[in-house]
Amino acid sequence: MLTAKSLFQEIIDDDEAFQLFCSIAASGEAQGGWENARIAALVAPGMRELTPKITRHGADEDKHGRIFNALLRKRGLEPVPVPPETDYTMLLERRGIGLAHDKLRRDEPLTEEDVIVYLAHSRVTEQRAADQMDMLVTYFGDHPELGRAIHMIDDDEANHLAYCHEELLRLARAGHGRLIQRTLRASALAEIQVYRDVSLAVMRHMGRILGWSRAKNAALAAGVHGMYAYERAAGWHRMIDLRMPERLDALGGPATPAPAF
Repeated sequence: MLTAKSLFQEIIDDDEAFQLFCSIAASGEAQGGWENARIAALVAPGMRELTPKITRHGADEDKHGRIFNALLRKRGLEPVPVPPETDYTMLLERRGIGLAHDKLRRDEPLTEEDVIVYLAHSRVTEQRAADQMDMLVTYFGDHPELGRAIHMIDDDEANHLAYCHEELLRLARAGHGRLIQRTLRASALAEIQVYRDVSLAVMRHMGRILGWSRAKNAALAAGVHGMYAYERAAGWHRMIDLRMPERLDALGGPATPAPAF
């Protein structure tokens, strides 16, 4: 029977599949770390109270990239190039979601609207990350090789999501509600399409590495399309709602260091 747990178990058990999985994850986290570092350096003058939190957000994502690379090294593996069709971060940027890298490379202060766009985009993508890590903790939280890393990343992602909720609610009370809702909606609708496309691409690569049958590939593709249909019809709404989190000031302290794996 095809389940998320059985699929991830196949990937974890095969060195080449695990190598690609960790390389994709590490690359995405490294890109997120760079983006947050640039946003922290360029944050709008009137919003500089956010700088320490944005800096920690980026430091956490850099740490996650190092964790995935450390998991590879434990198996004697090196990162491999990430196929462009699996590059979630860059595909979102090409759709105009989030802040363009060209803008972040310039030494020009961001506007308040730019910072709101960053937070709204992060609220959507961090929801996806938090959901995925919750699933991995459920299935592999006690795994001898992966468990400690998964729990650490899962806790960080919960903090990131709480931070986005709290800051966006504060900014909505300050009069930015319409911009926030408009940006959240656009981000969510684009994200579910990119996530579908990336999921299909990753499954194709994993199918080739693991020798999946045509029937298995077709069943997995149908599952991805079914999830997209649900999210396109209604599921995207949960990616844009805002509620005060239980974890307040979740990024208010220093980043926690990554232990040796």
